[in-house]
Amino acid sequence: MTRKLYYEDVYTMDFDSKVVQTDEDERGLYVVLEETAFYPTGGGQPHDEGTLDDIEVFGVEEVDDEVRHYIKEDLSTEGRVHGKINQERRLDHMQQHCGQHIISAVFDDQFDIPTTSFHLGKDTVTIDLDTGKLSDETLVKVEEQVNQIIRSNYPVETKWMSVTEAGEYPLRKPLAVKGDVRLVIIPEIDYNGCGGTHPHSTGEVMAAKFLGWTKNKHQVRLEFVCGNRVLQKLGQKHQVLTELKRIVPKPEQQLVDEVGELIHASKEKDKKIAELEGQLLHYEAEEILSASNRQSVIQRVFNDRSIKTLQSLGKAIIEKAPEAYVILISEQEKQLQFVLARGEDIDRNMNEVAKQVMPLIEGKGGGKPNFVQGGGKRLMDGQSFAGRIHNLL
Repeated sequence: MTRKLYYEDVYTMDFDSKVVQTDEDERGLYVVLEETAFYPTGGGQPHDEGTLDDIEVFGVEEVDDEVRHYIKEDLSTEGRVHGKINQERRLDHMQQHCGQHIISAVFDDQFDIPTTSFHLGKDTVTIDLDTGKLSDETLVKVEEQVNQIIRSNYPVETKWMSVTEAGEYPLRKPLAVKGDVRLVIIPEIDYNGCGGTHPHSTGEVMAAKFLGWTKNKHQVRLEFVCGNRVLQKLGQKHQVLTELKRIVPKPEQQLVDEVGELIHASKEKDKKIAELEGQLLHYEAEEILSASNRQSVIQRVFNDRSIKTLQSLGKAIIEKAPEAYVILISEQEKQLQFVLARGEDIDRNMNEVAKQVMPLIEGKGGGKPNFVQGGGKRLMDGQSFAGRIHNLL
């Protein structure tokens, strides 16, 4: 059994220990030590990172009471090693996990909303709450109370005891273990069985900020950050606002309305452009029909026309030529795209025609019996491809 220094002193970031075992499993090469300060993955909290004799530790897992340290390369010694924890990561996890305890406690005690799961992510933290929705008023009240508890600098205590002894405390949920249990205690705030890392006082959490919530099945998933992550998020958002004010020179309070107006104006312009493009395509369709002299097969090859444009043009042509076939090809740098269509006076499944020619360009496509679109590799030029289709028609 590995001696767990992170339970004896959570602020231990450097340590020396004896190598007990070196082995390999499906995750890779790992080392087991006589004692360790590396926290393994568990209870929604990710593992610590750091080094053993300057060799990177990229994963830490507990298997059968031994803590496995997964390393990038073999250790040069089988005796004693020096371990160094990534202090920034450890302290961050302590802030987030302790903040989660406080947040869950306030939701449970003040609003009768229990937490059902917890995930400490790389950028944000989430908890699932057993409720169908959260009002803005509730979020504001909870956030205010959580930050008041943080500022009040309550002690955060950890104690090992039997399940029977733990039962004398006002536990938030039943314990799932039978042997000794580790309680994390914030007096008057939270009493919880937990194996994670926590600071010695709530003041070290610094602050908590809710980022929003989403529906998750029949519950609510709340996203938040604590501690230094609050400052990081503030810095990121300030940078975005600064860039936005450079583009839209308005005070911050007016940015939302101004950007909303710009987006609305842009949508109106896009709508007008689409209407004009539609009119131009109808004129182009009439020009193509006029030049075709009412031929039974109308074909055109274009450069870099989008498939959407080919579709619109094809529909405009067959509306005016019920007795004709239409072949439209777009040549692009590395591919050919096509539309095959027929007028309503012709009884033929254009999917069958497309199936015969698509192997020529290793293509894919499909559609309705009267209108098919597709594309493939540019294994021949557009005129040759159109000619092969023309011969079939």
